[in-house]
Amino acid sequence: MFTFTKKQCSSLMTDMTVHKPTPFLPQEELEVYHREADLLATIKGLEAGHLVLITDFYHSGSVLLKEVQRHLNTTLPKKTFKEQRDYRAAYHTLSNRIMIEIKAHQLAVKKAPAIGWFEKLYPQTSDFLLTFPQVQGLNSAWQWYENGISIPVLRNKIHPYYGVYFPTRFEHVALFDQWLKRYSGAKKTAIDVGVGSGILALQLVKYGFQKVFGTDTNPNAIIGLKESMGETKLSRKIELDVGSLFGKWSKPTELIVFNPPWLPETRESEYLDEAIYYDKALFPAFFKAAKDILLPDGKLVLIFSNLAQISGLIKTNPIEEELAQSGRFQLERCYKKNVKRASEKTKRDAHWRKTEEVELWVLTHA
Repeated sequence: MFTFTKKQCSSLMTDMTVHKPTPFLPQEELEVYHREADLLATIKGLEAGHLVLITDFYHSGSVLLKEVQRHLNTTLPKKTFKEQRDYRAAYHTLSNRIMIEIKAHQLAVKKAPAIGWFEKLYPQTSDFLLTFPQVQGLNSAWQWYENGISIPVLRNKIHPYYGVYFPTRFEHVALFDQWLKRYSGAKKTAIDVGVGSGILALQLVKYGFQKVFGTDTNPNAIIGLKESMGETKLSRKIELDVGSLFGKWSKPTELIVFNPPWLPETRESEYLDEAIYYDKALFPAFFKAAKDILLPDGKLVLIFSNLAQISGLIKTNPIEEELAQSGRFQLERCYKKNVKRASEKTKRDAHWRKTEEVELWVLTHA
């Protein structure tokens, strides 16, 4: 893994506003929780709106979260969709009233994990509070960042930055890899819209593209990729920009690659994540902009899924709608690959996941 110096990392975050949990100092005295504390009284305090500070062991936070979950299981029904949504909202509210202290960029409790994000994301602030769920998220993200994640189609591990989406299943990147092996067009430039953790951009470089331009609306993605590339050859082959769709890139290119969110935003979508859900304006805006920037003989590749269709969220996907209605592009070919079944332990919507497929759509100018 190639890294910038601490000074260079600080400079990157000065130039771009990194997404991170907001640290704070309490304006009121906090209730205290430790292993000897009364669990029921603590939960009642959380329900009354009090903030509770974990003071002894890191594990005590996990114990309290489990007790909150058990308490809600006995007090709130979860049969209907609305009841499940209300349950999740209640758990989110109560769990984020559980606090933990950071001193000198270290958790101020016993047997706590070392989380490098505290110093990396908060270089100017060494003492502050975060919610326990936020710290759990930072801890998991630090393990992925430090240890790296193996991607079947890449030689080296990726090290995703905090707050950057990365896949846990790889059928779609394998499908793209198979297509790139057969691709015989020009390889001067390509644009990866929504570069994320950089997997598709790295695949493009792997198969000989001279220059790859990557954009993302998430500054963490750009900061993380710039840091991991450092001053290596990759940094001269992959250029990055924080921006929507094509960002600052306007020069025509022979290949555009887009792995958009696969699920439509709905009224029931909670804590909307742009890496997972798309709004109705995304695809029309993308296709309109792609029409102007794709070279006459270029190809437009979209990596998608039938997930929204088989789960009943939509009848036709936005790529099909574009082809049927706009007259801008025509279909060259659509490749499909079955998605490996989830673990038997995973019970979520197993009846339709059996027919899940990833799709690779290749479009050209009409």
